[in-house]
Amino acid sequence: MRVFLIMVATLTGTALAIPVGGANADDASWGCQVLLCAASQNPSWHGVPYCVPPMTKLIAAMKEPGFSWPICHEADAGKPGREDFEDCPAGTTVGYSSQGDDGWRGEPDRCIKTVDVCRSPIDRNANTRQSGMTIERSFGNGRDGCIQQVATPRPRRADPYFFDIPNDQGVKERFWFNLNH
Repeated sequence: MRVFLIMVATLTGTALAIPVGGANADDASWGCQVLLCAASQNPSWHGVPYCVPPMTKLIAAMKEPGFSWPICHEADAGKPGREDFEDCPAGTTVGYSSQGDDGWRGEPDRCIKTVDVCRSPIDRNANTRQSGMTIERSFGNGRDGCIQQVATPRPRRADPYFFDIPNDQGVKERFWFNLNH
């Protein structure tokens, strides 16, 4: 919440070219209001009465053709980014549940772990499915070893949007948010 209050004072003061002590968040541009509200972490913008109108306006505007994200030029943050999925755990790589013959890929919705295991020739079937995991086995050169790729669903982020906002030292900090009602 402290970061949120500092940002409100700084952005509204900068946007209005008035001393920070006399700044009022209601006077900020729509882009700065959206940025301030998106950066609110505890509580999120949903729990800040000031934030509900500009964020509701944003959600409605996003549905209109030709939507352009409102920018807060004073904050040097630009448009938000979006990452729908959490990072895969260490030791895994991003994978795809669907892929076409022409190289087209669906969403990066899987985490793949490659494991080298030994199996008897009886256990060497091509693919098996177990409780949300897909296991693909490949065998080469007649050896008794095999490689397993275990695919698990990649969790979706609760807050898929983010702004990278420079702090007072100029280092960008990432603030995650959602646009759910």
